[in-house]
Amino acid sequence: MSWHGTAVTLHRASPAHAAEVLDVLDEAAAWLRRRGVTQWPEHFESSWIDGAIERGETWLAHLGATAVGTLTLDWSDPLWTDIGGTAGYVHRMAVRRQAAGLGALLLDWAADAAGHNHQRFLRLDCVASNGRLRSYYEARGFVHRGDVLVGGAPGRRHDDGPRTCVSRFELALPHHDTASLLDGNGKE
Repeated sequence: MSWHGTAVTLHRASPAHAAEVLDVLDEAAAWLRRRGVTQWPEHFESSWIDGAIERGETWLAHLGATAVGTLTLDWSDPLWTDIGGTAGYVHRMAVRRQAAGLGALLLDWAADAAGHNHQRFLRLDCVASNGRLRSYYEARGFVHRGDVLVGGAPGRRHDDGPRTCVSRFELALPHHDTASLLDGNGKE
């Protein structure tokens, strides 16, 4: 992949990459908080990402040797059980400020990966009060599919704790008949 003429590599994160994933997430969370957006906690804990990394669902984007972005792409989300259709679900997508704008490339990649894995939709959510992010998703073709309350602190879902209103967004994907984009080795 290329971003502003620079090669971007995307690979599955392994447990050895957890610190890089956390650094990207924490930098993005701090930037959001400085802007008055409570999308995520001040700091992510490794226990919040370990399962997704172990399942091969978390990805890191690098410019050269520097991790500049991350996202988790999985195939189910209890937040969407009331809406049918197969989908890929994007969680914890973040980019470092030095790579501002890379999110569009990551979303395109996630849409391609989901489509090549025979999913009909790409879905994601954000806190309902984040108007800029909601507008961004809509400008990228995502359709608002309702707001729901989730338990737990922002970025950390639980059945208990404070309640957060999140907005769900969905992008319809073109049908793909080709082999899976994600091979067993985590490479495109």
